[in-house]
Amino acid sequence: MTKRIFALTLFALALPGITAFSQQEGPTPTQALVEFDSKTPVSPTAKDVTAKIDNRPTNLLNLAHVPPNGAQVALLIDDGLRTSIGGELNNLRSFITSLPQGTEVYVGFMQNGRVVSANDMPGFTADHAAAAKSLRLPMGLPGASASPYFCLSDFVKNWPSNAENQPGPRSQQPTHKARIVLMITNGVDPYNGSTNITNQDSPYVQSAIADAQRSGVPVYSIYYGDAGFRRGRGSFSGQSYLLQVAQETGGQAYYQGTGNPVSLIPFLKQFQNALGETYVATFPVEGNKKMVSLKLSTDLPKTKVNHPTQVRPGTIVLQ
Repeated sequence: MTKRIFALTLFALALPGITAFSQQEGPTPTQALVEFDSKTPVSPTAKDVTAKIDNRPTNLLNLAHVPPNGAQVALLIDDGLRTSIGGELNNLRSFITSLPQGTEVYVGFMQNGRVVSANDMPGFTADHAAAAKSLRLPMGLPGASASPYFCLSDFVKNWPSNAENQPGPRSQQPTHKARIVLMITNGVDPYNGSTNITNQDSPYVQSAIADAQRSGVPVYSIYYGDAGFRRGRGSFSGQSYLLQVAQETGGQAYYQGTGNPVSLIPFLKQFQNALGETYVATFPVEGNKKMVSLKLSTDLPKTKVNHPTQVRPGTIVLQ
């Protein structure tokens, strides 16, 4: 019997995709995107950050700033937004064209549980003028996205590739770039039933958070009303969900009361500042776990570290 079990074990280990448990043990370098939200300019180093993995103190192996040519920014617009967003299209175009040279951008619209590329823009591009030109007015149909969280999950799991005919030299480009999402949506999850304050535990929001964490993608958002929702419970519910997604993935949620912002410009500027303060933190994680909790803090004055609350061992966000 012992010989038979031993033979079956050897056979199983020889099959594709099966790895011996002992090979998964031990620390493996893991990365996460973190943002240093500070009132004053800071230049943090690994020594300035205190890290805990599964509540155990851990030293960072490295902390490196994300260079402009090492970032991919996905602008995801809910196709159900009120048509009043049309007054912000020029501000959005200016935002896209003002991104640092080398940063790749993608413009997509959330509809029917997925993200559809803007006109003639099949993937990420460093041609900011072309990306800005592809921007259009959302359809303005109530609930057009189905759920922004269905769209987010599908997008981070099927991250688009680069568009063809990229301008400029491609030498010395990172092989894997930092991935960041900015959603413009009302954040309401219509599939979770009532938007009452007592019903704020959505499995679909949790799934979107988990998918973004596994993919190493921080999610930022700007609240803007949907054509089918008025101010009130829907606004509160959507903003609460967007804040939850941001806090657990390492992003930020921007909103102004329960109504639409007077202008997107202040929020877009805050997001651009966040991009400029985004770093890659590298730390060792036991490789035999599916996910681990992460907690980062710093002694730098008036500085907060935004980071994902969970990471997958072995995740590489910039290479």
